[in-house]
Amino acid sequence: MDATELAFAGIARQAELIREREVSSRELVDVYLGRIDQLEPRLNSFRVVLAERAREEADEADRRIAAGDSGPLLGVPVALKDEVDVEGELSTHGTAGFDRPAAADSSHYRRLRQAGAVLIGKTNLSDLAIWPFTETEPWGETRNPWDPTRTCGGSSGGSGAAVAAGLVGAASASDGGGSIRIPAAYCGLYGLKPQRGRISLRPEPEHWLGMSVTGCLTRRVADTALWLDVAAGAEPGDADTPPPPDRPYLEAAATLPRSLRVACSITAPRALLRPIVADEVREAVSEAGQILASLGHSVEERDPDWGSVADGIAPRFLGGIADHGAHVHHRERLERRTRGVLRMGGALPGGLIARSRVNEAKHSARLNAIFDDFDVLVTPVAGIPAPAVGHWAGKGALRTIAGIARECPCTPQWNYTGQPAASIPLAPVSPGSVPRSFQVIVPPNREELLLSLSAQLEAEIDWPAHIPEQVR
Repeated sequence: MDATELAFAGIARQAELIREREVSSRELVDVYLGRIDQLEPRLNSFRVVLAERAREEADEADRRIAAGDSGPLLGVPVALKDEVDVEGELSTHGTAGFDRPAAADSSHYRRLRQAGAVLIGKTNLSDLAIWPFTETEPWGETRNPWDPTRTCGGSSGGSGAAVAAGLVGAASASDGGGSIRIPAAYCGLYGLKPQRGRISLRPEPEHWLGMSVTGCLTRRVADTALWLDVAAGAEPGDADTPPPPDRPYLEAAATLPRSLRVACSITAPRALLRPIVADEVREAVSEAGQILASLGHSVEERDPDWGSVADGIAPRFLGGIADHGAHVHHRERLERRTRGVLRMGGALPGGLIARSRVNEAKHSARLNAIFDDFDVLVTPVAGIPAPAVGHWAGKGALRTIAGIARECPCTPQWNYTGQPAASIPLAPVSPGSVPRSFQVIVPPNREELLLSLSAQLEAEIDWPAHIPEQVR
């Protein structure tokens, strides 16, 4: 296996290679640091590269392996979105508003570290993790490895760009309205938003008033399953504690699903303005339906009963951002647009936000009624293909919020209900074209079904075989 193949092998395969002594952790780290030196100036995916720390951790992992030690991720490099606390390191949350290093590891990173993962760096995100693009005043523009003139998405755009470019095998990501699934869609990756509370957010009991969850971005389904097996699990004080899975997620990903009933929909809840679903996006959902039918699943067009769910999403989303903003060390250093969103969220009556939380059960029951007749739901991820870098440059808070609600209307409702959903890549239409994708949603707490179907689709579509030409 040459260096490029190794870089794109994914964390599950890399863990095997390290255990089998076919490659050392230090060799793998050096491969990634070399690629980062070469490609990072074009992409700007990392806020900070922890090169010396990674080498030291890799050397320690190799010593442990030589002594007979083991761990599911022992010696495997990973990256963290720059909102995950690492003791002694700064978490910027994509802003210039934080200046105090973390006092302790977050529970998410602690579990990865205890599994033996090597931290190679922290990735860029949008200002306070709000936007579906990763372009900030303090940290610059992060670009898509498939086409550097286009966005890599957000808020987990740095993680998406780094994994897509082969700068790391997997990276943490979070999703408060689409921030795992949209970068996955734009970067040709697998992006699963887990059940709310599946991976603890401690030291926070919840994030964005329960809208946000944490997970990862990977090239392969098995890599995400391994990450979940390592990182999932409740911590004392978590606001949400879903039931644990009946079996390891890796086992679920290795099991073919039975014949499923699949609903396909290209509609989305309407907020203030009509949602946009471009022709290319509609065609991707249609192609997904054809692939699923070819695999023996029954496929039918059916829309969920959206009702007035958008009325519940908006106050929870804006109020959650305002709640997060209250913890910023220097709010005056935030971008003007971000400060505008904080004012919008802070002006919402407390009763409106409380009603949004109370009404979640009613809206969830109505949306999930579709699973009385179907096993999974297929929809678009984003309503438009990856737009150009600078698409939202210079726009104010209200115009940007209204615009992204139109262009990314298919993801926030599943944050509101809290259930699993994943972005699935399609093969590019032609060499050099930007990635395409579709979204699969499952009933609450059914990550194992989502992983099983995703792995079947990966075997059929073979999206990991497609690597951006500019980073080979």
